[in-house]
Amino acid sequence: MKQSALDPHFTRDARHVLDDLGSLVERFSGCTVLVTGLGGFIGAQFAHFFLALNDSGALRQPCRLVALDNFIRAEPWWLAGLRGRSNFELQSADITSPRDLGAPDFIIHAASIASPTFYRQFPIETMDANVIGLRILLEHASVRPVESLLFFSTSEIYGDPDPANIPTEETYRGNVSCTGPRACYDESKRYGETLCVNFARSRNIPVSIARPFNNYGPGLRLSDRRVLPDLFRDALAGNDLVLLSDGRATRTFCYAADAVAGYLRILLRGRAGESYNIGCEVPEISMLELARMVARVAGGTSRVIHQASDDRDYLTDNPQRRCPVIRKAREELDFSPTVGLEEGLERCHAYYRDHASD
Repeated sequence: MKQSALDPHFTRDARHVLDDLGSLVERFSGCTVLVTGLGGFIGAQFAHFFLALNDSGALRQPCRLVALDNFIRAEPWWLAGLRGRSNFELQSADITSPRDLGAPDFIIHAASIASPTFYRQFPIETMDANVIGLRILLEHASVRPVESLLFFSTSEIYGDPDPANIPTEETYRGNVSCTGPRACYDESKRYGETLCVNFARSRNIPVSIARPFNNYGPGLRLSDRRVLPDLFRDALAGNDLVLLSDGRATRTFCYAADAVAGYLRILLRGRAGESYNIGCEVPEISMLELARMVARVAGGTSRVIHQASDDRDYLTDNPQRRCPVIRKAREELDFSPTVGLEEGLERCHAYYRDHASD
């Protein structure tokens, strides 16, 4: 049966990841890969990568992708193009509910809401995915050994670092509120890391930890309510670009294809119980500068304006700066992001222009 064509924006990024990983992808030959949270932004990237990997002919035997998501924020549009493809199994289910997870060779636990707007709407579900769901996977790996398990943590575990710890290394312990509006996400990720470290030490589970720093790219919904989708939504509508802050906070941004290559390098080469920052060290850019860059990339005449959010907690515990040190990932994993911010924004603009209604 002829396979349906994958979306070109995702396949371009999948080829980028394939080129980056080179012969490392041979580890997936004939293997089963379980991805939780497939319906999310990074899950979309993983789905298209593994299916494109099978299509590429780079494997002696195709890998099998098993995907699990409860679709708490509804099924994404791109999923329809994946249904019916060979070596792909989709389970519409919650990772916190006991089930037969089979015998995967690799596990990627990416099931968690990452948008502050939405994890504050679903705080218990967010914590459960990061703690109960992770515990189920670690216990499963104790009984049915895996080659590797990857836990998605977050750069949010660092909270709002003091200036002496920016750029931030993995050794920084964090400055995080345990009761604030972001705590359901931040603290459950921190506890998730503690689970991983202790299962690695006590039960020899080959689990490693990714700490993403501000990923963006195809698959990040315009309705996500993070800064880049908000700016592109305004630009595509021909409206003013609205910043719900004074625009002085700074971030570095890592394009999704570079980030996914980093995550897969952790899965394939990361040390058990170790965490790795995945992001870009430069440029560290203010939100005002970012908005102006989006306006320029979108090519319209939009102005950048400032408004106060209707949500009184919108900026509570929001870090003023976020910038990683990625030396550990460079030295141990050979991680090296290559997509510059302007090029990444141009790719985003093309994707959103094609999928503005999705």
